[in-house]
Amino acid sequence: MTVSESGMTNDNDWDLATLAVRSGQTRSQFGEHSEALYLTSSYVFDSAAHAAARFSGAEDGMVYARFSNPTVSMMQERLAVLEGAEKCVATASGMSAILSTAMALLKAGDHVVAARSIFGATQQLFGTILARFGIETTFVTGTAPEGFQAAMQPSTRMLFIETPSNPLTEVFDIAALADIAHAHQAKLVVDNCFCSPILQRPLTLGADLVIHSATKYLDGQGRVLGGAVCGPKVLTEEVFKFLRTAGPTLSPFNAWIILKGLETLPLRMAAHSANALELAKRLEAHPKVTRVFYPGLPSHPQHALAMRQQTTGGGILSFEIEGEREAAWCVVDHCKLLSITANLGDTKTTLTHPASTTHSRITPEARASTGITEGLLRIAVGLESVNDLEADLMRGLSLL
Repeated sequence: MTVSESGMTNDNDWDLATLAVRSGQTRSQFGEHSEALYLTSSYVFDSAAHAAARFSGAEDGMVYARFSNPTVSMMQERLAVLEGAEKCVATASGMSAILSTAMALLKAGDHVVAARSIFGATQQLFGTILARFGIETTFVTGTAPEGFQAAMQPSTRMLFIETPSNPLTEVFDIAALADIAHAHQAKLVVDNCFCSPILQRPLTLGADLVIHSATKYLDGQGRVLGGAVCGPKVLTEEVFKFLRTAGPTLSPFNAWIILKGLETLPLRMAAHSANALELAKRLEAHPKVTRVFYPGLPSHPQHALAMRQQTTGGGILSFEIEGEREAAWCVVDHCKLLSITANLGDTKTTLTHPASTTHSRITPEARASTGITEGLLRIAVGLESVNDLEADLMRGLSLL
């Protein structure tokens, strides 16, 4: 156990529920109970020598709010503790976390192996934007480690996955992929957005870095944007160097919101998961639903792996219905309770049609190769009554 100058304690032997509430907090001379929100763009130094020491790094402390702020620091420390990481670097959004990681660790001529079944914007980042800078990406269809092994090249420096994936909740074997990456002197980067550190801790399974869209479950109420990169100092320091210069940083206000969101993360993830499992079971029994994708169901192809890597199935499910886009949109348009939005991780349940929203910018061929059909719908299950959620979906399903 360590005790800060302010008298607060951080004990990594605490349970996650305690760490989510208590870790990372420091108090000012005023002794505030709730974490303080520091709104300032710069800091005042005692002397020219003092300023020089801060800017050179000879003395720890705040320098400029683009890359240092007490509220952001508290949020970073809390998330790092929850993930079991040495350090966390907060960013302005989940996509800026991925971009910052790529720009920090990759260069022209490097090669990336990424799962095909990743978020549409992430596919665009690796396949289009980074390609302009001479970074090549091979997308692997399916979850089999053998597919990733076959795609590795002498120039491969990064292996990137989401697990579970968006939107089909495919589950990837983190330990096996870590072994493949490390055998080729590459880094395994895992987007842990769907699970959060409460349900899954990729670093303990061999991953090198963990990515978060803090916009989702870490905030938990759809209020702000944020992102994070967690891992060992030797890697996160490189990400920080890019962030310090390029500036895709998290605002203090957004950090404060996410910091408070982390306090209820264990409770919310348990409730999201319980609701999602029950709703998945009910949808699986519906005659108009042809398939349900949810890691907590025994019917999920990677159910056993998911139950080894995760504590529960999580709060996201997808399902296919009879018919194409017209049928899927019928279900969406007849919902009165579920929010029609592509965001996820909210206390309010959200519903989206991936083919026309989150994955609309990738080619139809790419969508087809990953199983994203026109009849697929994704639900981020919130904290409402499952009976009410089911009734809302039945309104449209009954018309098919």
